[in-house]
This record gives sequence, C-alpha cells and structure tokens, in this order.
Amino acid sequence: MGRKPSKTQLRAGEAIGGRMRRRRKELGLTQAGLASLAGVNQGFISQIERGEANARPRTVDALSVALNLPQGVLIGGGADHDTPQPLETREVPLFGSIPAGPPSESQEQLEMFPVLRHQWSPDYFCLRLSFDSMEPTLKPGDIVLVHYRPDVEPEHVQGRICACLVDGQPTLKRVSVEHQNGRRIVILRGDNPQVAPRVIDASQEFSIQGTVVRLVCRDL
Repeated sequence: MGRKPSKTQLRAGEAIGGRMRRRRKELGLTQAGLASLAGVNQGFISQIERGEANARPRTVDALSVALNLPQGVLIGGGADHDTPQPLETREVPLFGSIPAGPPSESQEQLEMFPVLRHQWSPDYFCLRLSFDSMEPTLKPGDIVLVHYRPDVEPEHVQGRICACLVDGQPTLKRVSVEHQNGRRIVILRGDNPQVAPRVIDASQEFSIQGTVVRLVCRDL
C-alpha cells in the first residue's frame, strides 16, 4: 500500500503531539499501528500525543519515517519547514544480503539507494532486511543505513545492532561481550523474543561487517 502525501501544515503553537496525531489520522493509523511501524511503545505514543512526554531524537527519527513526514514538519521548527524544498541526496550501494567486503568493491551490489546528503559517507551502504530477528525494532523489508566497519572490536559496539557474518552466513543482531572464567565470549542477541541468543565460540569464523546507523525506509 502506498503512502498518502503529507497534508500536515504548520499551526502556530502546536506541539509535536498534535502534529503526530493529525498525521496519524491522515494515514488512517491507530496508535497501535503507528507504534508497530515505528518500533515504539504504544503507551509512549499516547503520552507524546497528550503532551505528557518528549520524544528523543532517535524516536523522532523513527516516527518521521513511519509517518512519511519530514522531521522539521513533525517537530515544527518554523514556517519554512512546510515549504516544499528540493532534497539534496546522494546514492549509496543497496544490498539484499550482508556484503562480505567493502561496499564499493562487492560484486553483490546491483542497485543504488538515495539518502539525504548529510547521511552519506563513502563507507556507508544500505541493507534491505530479510531477517525477522530484530522485530519489532526492525522488520523484514526495512532498509537501514550501515557503517562498514570490518575491523571494529565487539567491545566497541556493545549493545549495537550489527551486520555480522558467522561462518560466512549473514545475521543482524545486537552484539555484546561477556567474560566468563577468563574467556571472552561474544553473544549475538535479537530483539525478537522468539529468537534465542547465539554464543560465538573460538571454533566459528565471526566478523562484524558494519553497524546499523539508522532506519531510512519502511513500507506502510
């Protein structure tokens, strides 16, 4: 189903909660539906709309994607935010599976994906997810921006969502490191409660190919 064009206009003195509620209703979404799309708790959505809670930058990011609404319009930073402006974009490689090498050199990349100029970097690539291990934070079909970091140590990305290769097989998980009996253990965890944590031992070939920077596209 395609997204409806934004009709949300700036209203003097209106807070983010009011803008969010009007845009949600324009799209025919319930609070539960918006919460599911944005990966945010429904109770928190209700609090924002009632003006009882403030959304953090990452939450605003997720809400603007889910509502197909520029952040400036959602936040209400000024009249110019409702004036159509040309978007300056750059293209990065788009992959359907985690590349096993630098994005610019990988033979797997078949298409490009536009991102806003400030999100572009030569060592970034986009990944179209086919994994459900990160539900409800990330969903199959989502496109995420990934920072290619093949040399990063797991300790330096503790708790981050990473694109990993385990014995050559791709997986998207939160990486954590624990020390047990003097041994370092890498544990991969999904946000999906039905997916059991995975312990990486010395017999397995493990590499982090990149860290997920942000969600850039989600279909309604």
